[in-house]
Amino acid sequence: MSPGSQRLVLRRGRVVRAGQADGPEQELVVDVTGRGERAAVADTALVGVAEAGDDVVVNTQAADLKLGSGGFDVVHVNLSRGLDGAGVPGAHVMKLNYSSLQHAVLPVEEAEPAWPLGRPAAVISLHGQLAPLAWAYGQARPGAKLGYIQTTGGALPGSHSRGVRDLRGRGLLAGHLTAGAAYGGEGEAITTAGALDHGLRALGWDAAVCGPGPGILGTSTPLGHGGLTALETAHTALALGCEVTICPRMSSGDPRERHRGLSHHTRTVLELLLAPVTVAAPAGAGATVTAGAPGHTVHEAQADLAGYAASGLPARTMGRDIDQDQLFFAAALAGGAVLATMGDAHE
Repeated sequence: MSPGSQRLVLRRGRVVRAGQADGPEQELVVDVTGRGERAAVADTALVGVAEAGDDVVVNTQAADLKLGSGGFDVVHVNLSRGLDGAGVPGAHVMKLNYSSLQHAVLPVEEAEPAWPLGRPAAVISLHGQLAPLAWAYGQARPGAKLGYIQTTGGALPGSHSRGVRDLRGRGLLAGHLTAGAAYGGEGEAITTAGALDHGLRALGWDAAVCGPGPGILGTSTPLGHGGLTALETAHTALALGCEVTICPRMSSGDPRERHRGLSHHTRTVLELLLAPVTVAAPAGAGATVTAGAPGHTVHEAQADLAGYAASGLPARTMGRDIDQDQLFFAAALAGGAVLATMGDAHE
């Protein structure tokens, strides 16, 4: 980078309209200097609640780049009312450490761990798989406790997923932990291993589903994308003695050939895994998955697409409705159905 240049694209602005804080996230309209009125969000757990007329600094880069999942500005600091934060009493471990957004948390890794955990864990590579997986799991095992561990690979703020809030409200998720650089869940874990131990042992979850927050980062290359976080997560879960189910990314509607059928994201993870896992597949698609999963066990399950479509849970992925990409949702639903048959959850 040339002298004097900087990577953060920060601009001052004035809040024109401030919505009600939806959980820990607030939607705003900000008149950004030199850019006009634009949509913005404030992570209220970090920067507080904004009001109309507030002077704010926003990060505009995602919207400037017209990123599909990040097409809004993010409040970096509220200059009018955001300079008196006191932090979390007693917190002493940093997240986003050594960045300007570093903040102390109370980590869940306070007790001695114990493994093998002996409970099942599902691994997803896109946040859009979470809701159908959790719904299918709940249909198969009403009352069972399924927890969500948010990893890196997509959005880091735990506040950013309305789907998680909906699933929690319906009782389809028993909890939400944010691990590693992800933050803002109901509990903060320094590592995915710590989150699995805390959720499955201390919180008594029957099963866990692990994967990134909304959106995904990366390139079209096999190793340069957020979906590869699934590899690290699966290895961690296996090392802790979990029965691991991979929920494959599949598509019948994606215009990109690399994601049609079994996505290259999942194919790469399955090729690089150092131990065998169970891979879910919707009924009739087992052969497609098996071809990309040598050495692994493929388990087919029925996917109730009509039931899920009628549930009112999120039914869009990458701009496509469930009718436009049935295979994506069928694979995620199969993941929940297969997870419900695994380990202690089946007993």
